[in-house]
Amino acid sequence: MKPLIVINFKTYPESSGKKALLLARRIASVKSKKYDLALAPPLLELEHMCNTVNLKVFAQHVDAQTPGAHTGQITAQDVRKLGARGAILNHSERKLPFLMLERTVKECRKDKLITVVCAASLKEAKKVARLQPDYIAYEPPELIGGETSVTSAEPDIIAKTVRSVRRRSPHTKLLVGAGVQTREDVITALKLGASGVLLAHAVVKAKDPKKFLREMLK
Repeated sequence: MKPLIVINFKTYPESSGKKALLLARRIASVKSKKYDLALAPPLLELEHMCNTVNLKVFAQHVDAQTPGAHTGQITAQDVRKLGARGAILNHSERKLPFLMLERTVKECRKDKLITVVCAASLKEAKKVARLQPDYIAYEPPELIGGETSVTSAEPDIIAKTVRSVRRRSPHTKLLVGAGVQTREDVITALKLGASGVLLAHAVVKAKDPKKFLREMLK
């Protein structure tokens, strides 16, 4: 299986509204034999992206509720019907209480959504591994959006997290994020045992996202 590169659009001005599709098309034009690419656009752009771009599309969030009287919620069933392949859960900007996270992972699994559950520390990653998600994304919140990559700041922790997650949930793979912005960062993450990376501002805010991503993934 190829390493997974998930690009979280968040709700930056550069990746929202009409600009979201333009960015997605630039990313989709980057052909890679080494990596599997996935996009996580703003939720309002999810259906349009699923119908337009020939890449895996993930939701930035899913709620635990099943279809019913739940105002303002987005269900795993709806996300799947729109064409999404997976969901990012428990991001540091959208934390969930553990019991709620457990319910959400179960709902995603019912609807065959790939689960990428974020963890801010080794301790949290160990706890999340009990839920047996498809991926755990290790992202120290203090490094998110910064210039220092987690691969250089915490290489030992990444290696420990890979081993700890593997012991608790052998099928769960680790992604790393926070400050990842160079080809060397990606290569280092893979050498440390990760199965890919979670990117955001480094791609979204690049002067030329297509060129930036091509260089990163060559």
